[in-house]
Amino acid sequence: MSDLVPWLGWGAFGFFALITCIQLFYYLYFFRKLAFYKQPEFVEHQQQPVSVIICARDEAGNLVKNLPGVLFQDYPATHEVILVNDNSTDETKYVIEEFKKSFKQINPIDLSQEAKLITGKKFPLSMGIKSAKHETILLTDADCVPATEFWIQKMQSAYYEGKEIVLGYGAYHKKKGLLNKLIRFETFLSALQYLSFALQGLPYMGVGRNLSYKRDVFIRNKGFSKINMIPGGDDDLFINQVAHADNTAIMIDHEAHTWSEPKKTWSAWMQQKYRHYTTSKYYKPIHKFLLGLFSSSQFLFYPAMAVAIIFHIWWWALIAFGVRMFVQAIIWYHAMKKLNESDLWPWFLFFDIWQFFYSLLMFPALLKQPKKTWN
Repeated sequence: MSDLVPWLGWGAFGFFALITCIQLFYYLYFFRKLAFYKQPEFVEHQQQPVSVIICARDEAGNLVKNLPGVLFQDYPATHEVILVNDNSTDETKYVIEEFKKSFKQINPIDLSQEAKLITGKKFPLSMGIKSAKHETILLTDADCVPATEFWIQKMQSAYYEGKEIVLGYGAYHKKKGLLNKLIRFETFLSALQYLSFALQGLPYMGVGRNLSYKRDVFIRNKGFSKINMIPGGDDDLFINQVAHADNTAIMIDHEAHTWSEPKKTWSAWMQQKYRHYTTSKYYKPIHKFLLGLFSSSQFLFYPAMAVAIIFHIWWWALIAFGVRMFVQAIIWYHAMKKLNESDLWPWFLFFDIWQFFYSLLMFPALLKQPKKTWN
């Protein structure tokens, strides 16, 4: 039995080394793309007309607070703001009517009936896109506000060399408390993945808080017809279907971000994350494999290291741990700086350990049926 222990130790270390190598592969092949990305600068760029689309259901309060940020944009080219009132029962309709009196670029659409056999936000968003006067579509939510008055200008400037899709970053307001830090970190980590994959030629999702694509892409692919029966997915599943290496760009300039109010309770945040995770099962196989491999290696990293240390291969395990942490710390530092989340970096060791427990919390979401309402 004593002769077996060294072999078990080296076997445990070998498994941990494999997990570490997988993690290093993702950080050095994918995530460094965002960390060291330089947004192309355009000396001369023709500004195209833009249709901003916001779907609202019972969002009167959010529209009062956030809509002025969308309306007061420094964008000299023609643009419109399409407000789709999706069967609201609050004062949303009257708030839109009041804004319309002062801002002629508002194009209101009032929906008074639910769409049959089409779940989630897809029907009101489809109505907004089909009503758009301009080819460039820019999406955000009623609970979001542009970071600056240059939001439209910056997002539109990313359309170059035949690009048809622009992925933006939707951040959450910085507030006190651990929950706020965790929400913002998970938002950062998600962006690190989808933006880095896009830069590496494998775009797989976008976020509806800050997303742009050409109207022709929507029409050419018959809108959401392939995913109408799936609740949610109007942003990530649609992009998963239509995006590829040649037609997708990203825009991460701080002036092009949007800001949203984060959830205030743990239960509300968990429900939100559960809803997001239930759509990932419908991604393309290559995306599911790559994302699943990264999540699995992330989940197994600390348990595998603990086993390697227990079997007395602790010095090699600590070396592997140190190399991975060094690479991760550098990538996170530069990526967080790119996305204006630098204040999270001092917490990177805590966040790294937190991901193990977060995976346990999110596992039930993979087994749940998606929620059929979008608000």
